[in-house]
Amino acid sequence: MEKILEFVLNHWELALLLGGLITALVVTESRRGGVGVSSTQLTTLINREDAVVLDVRDAKDFRLGHITGAVNIPFASIETRLGELSHHKDKPIVIVCKMGQHSSTVGKTLRGDGFGDVRRLTGGIGSWLADGLPLVKK
Repeated sequence: MEKILEFVLNHWELALLLGGLITALVVTESRRGGVGVSSTQLTTLINREDAVVLDVRDAKDFRLGHITGAVNIPFASIETRLGELSHHKDKPIVIVCKMGQHSSTVGKTLRGDGFGDVRRLTGGIGSWLADGLPLVKK
């Protein structure tokens, strides 16, 4: 650890460049999968812009509780079931997963298939619950 600190102090330009590149990579990759939205922003999108909520959790988790009106296409089958969303290409699509891990990958897939307005629920369904918002059980 001491040698790393010494290297950073002696070569601060390189350390700064590395930090900038890592930051740029993280920002670019997160944007490709769609812009992150909060629970409040998601509620506004649903009410004002008729956004479609795409829940990519397993069917079992979906049945235990999901956002009202959400469409369930599990992460594992998104590529084969993409056609089910084709009539929603003109609407904002907000991807919801358990903790926000899979939504970026699904967002890239949707963008590659021609969906223009793709967003992700930051923190997944966990943030929705943490904000005290309700789930529908099926």
